[in-house]
Amino acid sequence: MSADVAAGSRLHDLIALAQEADSGRRRELLRGVTDLFFSGDRHGAVEMALFDDVLGQLAGEMEVAVRAELAERMTQGPGAPAGLMRNLARDAIEVARPVLQHSHVLSDEDLLQVARTRGQDHLRAISQRHSVSAVVSEAIVERGDDDTLGVLLRNEGAELSRQAHEQAVDRAAVNPALHEAVVSRQALPIDLLNEMYFVVEAQLRDRIMTRNASIDPAQLDAALNAGRQRVALGDGALPADYAEAERYVRALKARGEISPRALAAMLRNRETTKFLVALGVLADIDFHTARRILERRELDALAIVCKAADFDRSLFLTFTVLILDRADDAMARAKAHGDLYGALPRDAALRTIRFWRMRRATGDVAAA
Repeated sequence: MSADVAAGSRLHDLIALAQEADSGRRRELLRGVTDLFFSGDRHGAVEMALFDDVLGQLAGEMEVAVRAELAERMTQGPGAPAGLMRNLARDAIEVARPVLQHSHVLSDEDLLQVARTRGQDHLRAISQRHSVSAVVSEAIVERGDDDTLGVLLRNEGAELSRQAHEQAVDRAAVNPALHEAVVSRQALPIDLLNEMYFVVEAQLRDRIMTRNASIDPAQLDAALNAGRQRVALGDGALPADYAEAERYVRALKARGEISPRALAAMLRNRETTKFLVALGVLADIDFHTARRILERRELDALAIVCKAADFDRSLFLTFTVLILDRADDAMARAKAHGDLYGALPRDAALRTIRFWRMRRATGDVAAA
């Protein structure tokens, strides 16, 4: 008698006991069949099909706790009946979780079916797999809430396409709960990482600067080329006096009179738009980035701009005091930022500002 026939005989003997109405007896039967499955080293195709059919039928008659016990046990071995695992993966989350997290039997198509039809708990379980393909990750990014997206981003074994990473960054820009997960993700393209600079807290900004400092020139150029596809899409309208300020700065530049000291005078005289246009010229950044720095009093970002433009520390301190002139502790804060400015390596500033310069429009004053 072949192994498949013998196994089939043992299975049919167990199935005969399934006529028992008592749920306890049916539970014993399910465990018996499961023990039988794990008793052999390898099952042939016929034997595996029998196990799949019998275990699937028996499991469907059991309460959630029993199905959860079966699911946990079935994920511990190297192989399991595919039909059974697909059913368990679509079951209540108590049953599905270990299968979705650990089963090697499920195909991408199986995972996609669950990702497209089940709830956030199921999506989070898939997001915790040792590896998640790009196509499955895309479905999770599309349907997952922010908690689910955070789980996926923290899993470096999850492969995300460029488009999926862009969607994640866009969502993180308006949800601080995602900031750490995005900035910590090693697979995040470096240009998208730098998009997060203006929306995250100081500690996470330090991580961005650290990663910028370690990037090699070839990787930097590739990141810049990719990032140019996304630039300047949500910057908003220019101020009413922008055209006048641009003409004024253009004339200054033509006369050779545009200088860091001229910028300080503009800021002191509250000629804000002129200052921002002129800063864009001298530091080679776009108007919208300069405006964001000034309006939000982003002094650490201003330090990067000034360091990259090779402004001296005293000029940076002048800018800082003028920007903070309404703050009671303006001088103390300016001094603290001045100390940080002195410690900021120019090379790190130059690497970071290259990402901000992607946004510079070809028609800016600097191009004239």
